Amino acid sequence: MSVNPQMSLSESTTARFAKEVAKYPADQKQSAVMACLAIVQQEQGFMSAESERQVAEYLGMPAMAVHEVTTFYNMYNQQPCGKFKLNVCTNLPCQLRGGGKALQDLETKLSIKMGQTTADGLFTLQQSECLGACADSPVLLVNDRDMCSFMSTERLVALVDGLRESAGASVSASPTSATPQKEQA
Repeated sequence: MSVNPQMSLSESTTARFAKEVAKYPADQKQSAVMACLAIVQQEQGFMSAESERQVAEYLGMPAMAVHEVTTFYNMYNQQPCGKFKLNVCTNLPCQLRGGGKALQDLETKLSIKMGQTTADGLFTLQQSECLGACADSPVLLVNDRDMCSFMSTERLVALVDGLRESAGASVSASPTSATPQKEQA
């Protein structure tokens, strides 16, 4: 199935789609939906309704089926996010060990509420269901890839300051700001 020329998927994106689809039997190309969604998100930064329709058309599946995958998993963003997406686990084990406080600490440090992005576009703060590291709680996930465990207030401040530094931005002058600290092993 070819992609409609009015669609905004690049040639390199459709080539990557084809490579993923080739991993499955011809009658099961829909199995590549998660890989295709990840490719679009890497290119565009988030999954728009139009992007979902494009993936659905490419894979020959209903757009609603693609939307269901997009909205089920935390790793697919339905709107633009900051450079650093922070998913704080708010499931019960993390809540019992400070997950709610970690979320509040980040809201204070970043001067945003859960679900928002900082004005400088660096951070998006989200809650997350179980990240599967209950013994290490409270935990958070940075950009859907890097798990951070035992996130005390000090470690959260150091994380945010370190991420800001790595992005080339200045450390916030907010009252909750602290001098960046190296994490102890």
